[in-house]
Amino acid sequence: MDKKESESDLNGKKIFFLCPSVVAQNRIISELVQQEFEVYTTKDKDALKRVLRKYPDSIVIVDINEQIPEKEWEMWITSVMTAADTNSISFGIITTNEDETIKEKYLSEIKIQCGYIILKFDLEKAIGQIIDNLLAANAKGRRKFIRANTGHDSNATLNMPFGGGFVNGRINDLSVVGFSFVLEGDPEIKKNTLFKDIQVKLQTNLLKVEGVVIGSRQTKKEVSYVILFTQRIDPEVITKIRKYIQHTLQSRMDEELK
Repeated sequence: MDKKESESDLNGKKIFFLCPSVVAQNRIISELVQQEFEVYTTKDKDALKRVLRKYPDSIVIVDINEQIPEKEWEMWITSVMTAADTNSISFGIITTNEDETIKEKYLSEIKIQCGYIILKFDLEKAIGQIIDNLLAANAKGRRKFIRANTGHDSNATLNMPFGGGFVNGRINDLSVVGFSFVLEGDPEIKKNTLFKDIQVKLQTNLLKVEGVVIGSRQTKKEVSYVILFTQRIDPEVITKIRKYIQHTLQSRMDEELK
């Protein structure tokens, strides 16, 4: 197993939706984000082809109803699949076109690996098929949760009760199971301390969570702590955290796609 294969096996694969329709954006991608897949979107096929050289173990789901005629999509997909630096990319198709000849072409001749999904009547069934195809392609690897480095985001902060008052902090890393953070003034916090009524600010969202400190790490400048959420976290808070993580990762990918 080479380095790239071992990395994707451990951390999962990036999933790019190319030219997704509004329905795909609002229903399919939103559901995949909540299922902890690492999903990105773009409408720029040329920029994506360039970025795929950096992430050659990715999965690309193309909406062949969008932007250009189907025949041109066929040529584009084939060009990526046969290029030396992107021939390990896996492809899937989403479409409203029920033409069996086109479907057979992509599955049997071009041999896309992640399915040909028709988005017509039963969208929930289609989403289930997409998820099954992504899992079969080992899209998650051994990773269970998507994480985002948030140290660059001045709007990823927390306020928590401490020493009879409150202390502010900066969130450095975040997933739906917990986060790492640094507190102003570097107050000493003991391991296994339970903190209730923590206010977490993620952009414009103000979320209430509680968690247990499971460890810390001293650097030259500060102490970084790690909190795991308790089971009492509100499901709506989990949903908002996932949306924020996806937005953060997408923003960074947009920079790479420029």
